[in-house]
Amino acid sequence: MTMQTNQATSIFVDVEKCVDAIIAKVGKKIVFGMPLGLGKPNHLANALYLRAKKDPSIHLRIMTALSLEVPKGSSDLEKTFLKPFAERIWGDYPALAYLADLSSNKLPPNVEVSEFFMKAGVFLNNVVEQQNYISSNFTHIARDMLENGVNVLAQIVCKKEINGETFFSLSCNPDVSPTIVPMLRELEKNTGYRCAIIAEVNNNLPFMYHDAMVPVSTLDMVIDNPVYDYTLFSTPNMTVDMADFMIGMNVSTLIKDGGTLQIGIGSLGDAIAYSIILRDKQNDKYKWVVDDLKILEKSGELVNRIGGTGPFAQGLYGSSEMFVNGFLELYKSGILRRKVYGHAVIQRLLNEGRITEQVTPQMLEDLVVFEAIGQRLTPADVDFLLAYGIFKPEVRLVEGVLRVGELTIDPNLANDVSLKLIIENCLGDRLKGGILMHGGFFLGPRSFYDFLRNMSEEDNKQICMTTVDNVNHLYGDQELKTLQRKDGRFVNTCLMVTLTGGVISDGLEDGRVVSGVGGQYNFVSMAHALQDGRLIMMLNSHRVKDGVATSNIVWNYGHMTIPRILRDIVVTEYGIANLRSKSDKEIIAELLNIADSRFQEELLAKAKEAGKIPMDYQIPERYRHNTPEMLEAKLAEYRKADLFPPFPFGNDFTPEELVIGKALKGLKAKMSHKVGTMAGGIFHAIQGVEVSEKALPYLKRMNLDHPVTFKDKIVQSLLLAELIESGHA
Repeated sequence: MTMQTNQATSIFVDVEKCVDAIIAKVGKKIVFGMPLGLGKPNHLANALYLRAKKDPSIHLRIMTALSLEVPKGSSDLEKTFLKPFAERIWGDYPALAYLADLSSNKLPPNVEVSEFFMKAGVFLNNVVEQQNYISSNFTHIARDMLENGVNVLAQIVCKKEINGETFFSLSCNPDVSPTIVPMLRELEKNTGYRCAIIAEVNNNLPFMYHDAMVPVSTLDMVIDNPVYDYTLFSTPNMTVDMADFMIGMNVSTLIKDGGTLQIGIGSLGDAIAYSIILRDKQNDKYKWVVDDLKILEKSGELVNRIGGTGPFAQGLYGSSEMFVNGFLELYKSGILRRKVYGHAVIQRLLNEGRITEQVTPQMLEDLVVFEAIGQRLTPADVDFLLAYGIFKPEVRLVEGVLRVGELTIDPNLANDVSLKLIIENCLGDRLKGGILMHGGFFLGPRSFYDFLRNMSEEDNKQICMTTVDNVNHLYGDQELKTLQRKDGRFVNTCLMVTLTGGVISDGLEDGRVVSGVGGQYNFVSMAHALQDGRLIMMLNSHRVKDGVATSNIVWNYGHMTIPRILRDIVVTEYGIANLRSKSDKEIIAELLNIADSRFQEELLAKAKEAGKIPMDYQIPERYRHNTPEMLEAKLAEYRKADLFPPFPFGNDFTPEELVIGKALKGLKAKMSHKVGTMAGGIFHAIQGVEVSEKALPYLKRMNLDHPVTFKDKIVQSLLLAELIESGHA
């Protein structure tokens, strides 16, 4: 994919000079668009925001999504814990100046921030952010930015010389820019619309090829100075808990060998990837867990029909708006290996098993039969055969004849003599240009970026970062996308599910937005549009706040993200509910089976009261023991067999930090609902606490090895109690 180009590109080594140029070109009414997540040009964003903050005559509207912030902690204890960790992981990552003011409701009156997607739960009580939020499908962001008058578009890029020409890579975020830039250029050409397309170079980004590549001429302005190569924002791997692992195990049985996978970021994505790898690499242990969880006993018909429990003989292909670390782990494990190709006939022949990636004479015949090429090869036919590796790279069509070295061949496949010569001299070995992963944007841990940076060009080119228009729906090239995404499993998360199948993912019933819709609806509709596609919606069966558990499967709710007419598969830690094409009473029964047993009877009573399920219906006995305690006991057994490690794909914490982090989590939980905890700390602080050598490294890390103030002594005693309880003191 190429973006329309500009005649002249200005290069800046000073971000302030770039701000001057922006104002000179578009004026003082600036609608500044940036990508979601990692791709923001932080130095430019800060310079532009601070300029507007100083100059009230500038009206600045920032349009973006998922503004990233280095965690600092709320309590003194959390801040002490996080400070050295943050310095080690995020280094010189520049904080977004507008985000600090937005979070504290201190934006100046001439600045507005509108986000399409927010960090989950962070801005629930921020009235400015709530009022300026724009609800939009990911595939509509370009349109909605244009409707809101975006006139400056900027993101970070990296650069590379290729065959003597400088190319920039949109790298982590080609999701929207290649769609909106041609629209802006068209306006600029036809109406005199003043706009600026800007890149801030950060060569810490991995260079990604294909649709992420753009020539210098695409851009109006480039900020290129090594001082702006800041540390990329990373998302450290966090612990995967019992519920997430159990959800991941259930989901893994619904993934079909040779199919297509979409997953998201975070512990649930890691749990799914881990479970898929377990299924492929340690299949005996995997099947033991599947049997122990009674997944096939409860959902065997569905698993056998759309998924499986065996190793992946064909492998998987990834197609996801977000390329996450879980996909990279599947790639490293050799499971992400089903390649797709950018030609419908080749893809159809592969899907049907008529050809493989090995080039054979039969492949030529099939391409003629399916009219991908003609019997007399044209220049376009030869270009096609060369592009996909079906012909050797040295083959040329010159003056109507094929040339291979000194040999000339009549390009007539219907002529037996010519065909024999072509087969003997022109055919390549294997198809080339296959893609293992299509993604719209990426964000991950440091190790994720390091791996991408260190990949060979050949391996890197198996990953195609592209627009959300390509990955999030079927429009544009429906035949090819349908063929590529065979047996698609689109796995998403939500907050709650109603007992009749509605999904709540992005907001609360009082109207406040928790996060955003993002691309969820796109994947929901695509799962239903594809004949062999399935939507898998995941949620924890319950949540705990202040020590009180509440069901996430609810009777009804005053806000809906995905209507129940688009219901499909729902998975909790207790199992799989297949809702597609089911009646209301069947949907209710399915969801009751995977609800936490503490809430099943109350939910059933509401369904009976509403007349939506027979009055004599009872939840089957095998589904009436869905408790965290039951699953924790099972997880303990699995971990004895070296399964389900807390950090399945490594972590960025030191050994001391892992222990302290667990202690702080336990302390926070106790402080939230146990009266007397603080009193005990005060008592021990007064009496004095003997500190063992074993506890000393943890206390030193928290600057509590020699407490001076009474407050520090209390905190030391509380933390020490947690360390003693966990066996580390």
